[in-house]
Amino acid sequence: MRGPVERFLEMVRIDSESGREKRFLTWLAERFREELGADCRFDAYGNLIATLPAKGPAAGEPILLCAHADTVKPGTGIEPVVEGARIVSKGDTVLGADDKAGIVAIWFGVLRARRRPPLEIVITREEEVGLLGAKHLDYGGLRSRMGFVFDGEDFSEIVIGGPSHFLIDVEVRGRAAHAGMEPERGISAILAVSRAIARLPQGKIDPDTTANVGVVEGGTVRNAVPARAVVRAECRSLDHGKAVALADTYRRIFEEEARALGAEAEVRVELAYRASRLPDDSPAVRLAAAAVSALGYEPRPRLIRGGTDASILNQHGIESVVLGMGAREPHTTEEWIAIEDLERAVSLAQALIENAARI
Repeated sequence: MRGPVERFLEMVRIDSESGREKRFLTWLAERFREELGADCRFDAYGNLIATLPAKGPAAGEPILLCAHADTVKPGTGIEPVVEGARIVSKGDTVLGADDKAGIVAIWFGVLRARRRPPLEIVITREEEVGLLGAKHLDYGGLRSRMGFVFDGEDFSEIVIGGPSHFLIDVEVRGRAAHAGMEPERGISAILAVSRAIARLPQGKIDPDTTANVGVVEGGTVRNAVPARAVVRAECRSLDHGKAVALADTYRRIFEEEARALGAEAEVRVELAYRASRLPDDSPAVRLAAAAVSALGYEPRPRLIRGGTDASILNQHGIESVVLGMGAREPHTTEEWIAIEDLERAVSLAQALIENAARI
């Protein structure tokens, strides 16, 4: 049987950009059946759910182990290269350690664990494009009340919560006109959104809260007053009330500036996920801290302003934290992972599983 490094190299060579994970997940289900003895199924969205019975004495309550199958672009044709003590891509793609290192950690943690509680292993699709796999997961078939997502970087950190995240999509409709002959007959949608953007709070608003305008599109030709403009923005806060208030501010400002010019603004606000925070003494945090300590690290619970599958699991009543898996510089073509960290991630998962069997 291949070890963690060999399996990792094999896995990242299988393309699985967001939305194109099926071949990889099918391959993974076959290996889980053969090597772990897992019962594997796919839910209606295509997430892989693998279950294993308890092993050894003091089986404990079931726990959920989670990682995501998809990689960001450019992630097609990944060719990993071992450079001394670390693994990189050949340079024109990401490596895919985010999050295939997390899958390796779970896989070999299960293989090496001398005892375990009942396990539910969930490998989600389309995490990188909005946590879509976790949002569409078949929760009705899951028994676990604690979850552990292997998708962090630092082995000492335990992510215990995250923000409320609002997606803000704006379409402003003005009126077209010839820009040279009769511009006064036009209503510039671009001018309306520009005035709005100049008024918006952006960047780091306070220690809990951020906002960003990420996309602005408008107009069709140089010599026409633009009749349409589109903006895609977001806001996040660890305080749900602050996030709600900021999203309302964005809506109001776009509507005001469009109206002032005689244009119309359609603003759609969607809550992608809601802020959550586990207490430091919750069972999931205590179990994670014991595993981190077993590796020789001082556990550091923390909050982040990013989204993970744990954000969605928590909304569905599965108390979940995020643990490290060792990937460095993810989402770039400079992504890499130390071979030692790949093994360390496996040891973390093994410690977690074995400790969970004692509860």
